[in-house]
Amino acid sequence: MISLGASPAPVPDAPVPHTVLARAGQGPWPRYRIVGLVHLGDGHLLAGFDGRETGQDVPDPTGLVQRRSLDGGRTWGPFESLRDADRTGRHWYCDPSYLHDPASGRVLVFHTHAKDRGVWDAVAGTDDADRDVMGSAVGISEDQGRSWEFRSVTEVAAPPALIRTAFPTSGAGIVLRRGPNAGRLLQPYCGWFRDGGRAGEGPTDGEVVRSYVLYSDDHGETWHRCAPVGEDMDETTIVELSDGRVLLNSRDHARGGHRRVAVSADGGVSWEDRGIDPQFVDPGNNAQLAGRFPELGSEDPRARELLFTGAHDRFARVRGTVSTSHDDGETWREALVFEPGPLDYSVVQALDDGALGILWEVEAREIRFARIEAEDLPTG
Repeated sequence: MISLGASPAPVPDAPVPHTVLARAGQGPWPRYRIVGLVHLGDGHLLAGFDGRETGQDVPDPTGLVQRRSLDGGRTWGPFESLRDADRTGRHWYCDPSYLHDPASGRVLVFHTHAKDRGVWDAVAGTDDADRDVMGSAVGISEDQGRSWEFRSVTEVAAPPALIRTAFPTSGAGIVLRRGPNAGRLLQPYCGWFRDGGRAGEGPTDGEVVRSYVLYSDDHGETWHRCAPVGEDMDETTIVELSDGRVLLNSRDHARGGHRRVAVSADGGVSWEDRGIDPQFVDPGNNAQLAGRFPELGSEDPRARELLFTGAHDRFARVRGTVSTSHDDGETWREALVFEPGPLDYSVVQALDDGALGILWEVEAREIRFARIEAEDLPTG
């Protein structure tokens, strides 16, 4: 079982230096939430997030914005539109998750497309013109995220016979670099499956919340849905292991204070459910896995090093922590507290020279970014 082992000494709750990328009441939107981050190489970063009218989820007015760094997160450019809200037609976009395909040079961003309903009352369907359907889309950029072509993936992500509604997990997807499925793109999803057998009067009675991924073997031109995994899975993060397997780590929809895990040996097509891991402490929050050296080959021992960020508390969204693994996720240790106070979602990505970048949100008030140098992250 994958577990977060105890640190040999307590990790101090000391904030790290950070840059505020968005603050409530400033910039193009009153509020900001839900973060995505991608490293395009050579210090080029995109940080995306929701701009929100009220701070509440869709169907409240929401659009997507981003900021860009060309020096590894040390400095940042101005706000850029990622996908504008359509206020006249009342089309809203949220939940950004980036992917970078190094083979084609493309940048992709998955996101939710809502109109009049959100996740709790959306109806099943694949027609993105239906005001009651909550769909999803992928943006494809050939110029490092400066312009985008948007395509619906609602039909493949949420076939109505199986799934009432679904959304892409915000943060970052992955590209596989090792083994027989090298080059495959993977984006995690969370879906409300209509096979729970628990009939009732509420709109979600009889449903089971499961995790799954969409995958592409042609640089994002076409997408396929994998088998779902688990019950009471939720927002999910994935990472490639050194031998090409994929580790999945999910928020617990039942909010039991820990996280759920699964492993795929076939590039994300099917999963071995490993259930709750009681040592992954979590209050019911989105988190992020990442490889620390994702470009290295399987033979390099550093390919076994992984990163995990999340709120390290069973009951409250506080104490944002980086944990590290040196054995493909078999054991973990707390390495660094980057946010001792409140935080919601976070995302971590490997940067150049062993550094890492962390993007996180604080109560719809601020979006913060920290660059952690390799020498500042404890090892061993």
